[in-house]
Amino acid sequence: MKFIYFMLLVLGTVGCLSSCKKNSASKSADATSTSSTSTAATSTGAIAVSLASGTTDSLYMVGCYGRHDKKDTVAFSALPTAIGTYLTANYSGYSFKKAYTITDSLKAVVNYIVTIKYNSNYIGLKFTATGTFVSVLEQRTGPDLIGKGWHFGGPFDNRDGKHRDTIALSALPTAVTSYFSTNYPTDTLLHASIAIDSTYILISKNNGLFATAIKANGTFVKRIQIDKHVGYKLTAVTEANLLANITTYLTTTYPGYVFDKAYSLSLNGTVKAYAVLITSNSTKYAVVFNANGTFVATFAVH
Repeated sequence: MKFIYFMLLVLGTVGCLSSCKKNSASKSADATSTSSTSTAATSTGAIAVSLASGTTDSLYMVGCYGRHDKKDTVAFSALPTAIGTYLTANYSGYSFKKAYTITDSLKAVVNYIVTIKYNSNYIGLKFTATGTFVSVLEQRTGPDLIGKGWHFGGPFDNRDGKHRDTIALSALPTAVTSYFSTNYPTDTLLHASIAIDSTYILISKNNGLFATAIKANGTFVKRIQIDKHVGYKLTAVTEANLLANITTYLTTTYPGYVFDKAYSLSLNGTVKAYAVLITSNSTKYAVVFNANGTFVATFAVH
């Protein structure tokens, strides 16, 4: 009898664990209701973008406006010229989707929100009234508007920090390594990851730091030189050891970002710059800082 009781207890515990895991993979029914999603959207200043890829959930940009602000659509032609210039410089080949003016209680424009599509991913950006870039807006699905902003198996599952998109160099497809070694034989591979569309992002050094995007079949996508310092030594830096102002900048400018990899660039033992690789929503960026942790430049890698 004791044995039977023990086995029932074990089975009950396993069932509970399975149930708990299942529940963590999806939000409760009340969070997915239209009314609660609408309320959550208002309380988080969210604007719907589209349906999230592979789900029936709507995709939202959060933090678009304040409690007493109002939003209204605006044509691309009516945006400050600086916004178009910024998009062309940082998201070459993007397609414009929608833009909004954000006005305060005095009906003065305080921000512009612009939605673009880049490498098949939606990106929401906030600008000042004069067109100066402010931040890349965090995205969430409807059920995740309130809370941590992601759930297991969701489109932003990588926000749990487990780096599922990191790929061992030895595990790269033969077609990818073949293309890379043939075209960049003097590069030294440092790190590899895979984007949401299955494009491989290779980080390498060769008199500077480079990011190269290649499809699984060996088709070249793009190559970016992240840093041009010739002869500088690269050293991996953990997220915990980044300068405080670097972390502050990333948190403010890319809310909800996921840390991927970071390097310090030094000459004769003195650090001259930092390069930090992150994922913001479904887009990978390389962000460069000087030795003091002051922002220098950003590159949308893929």
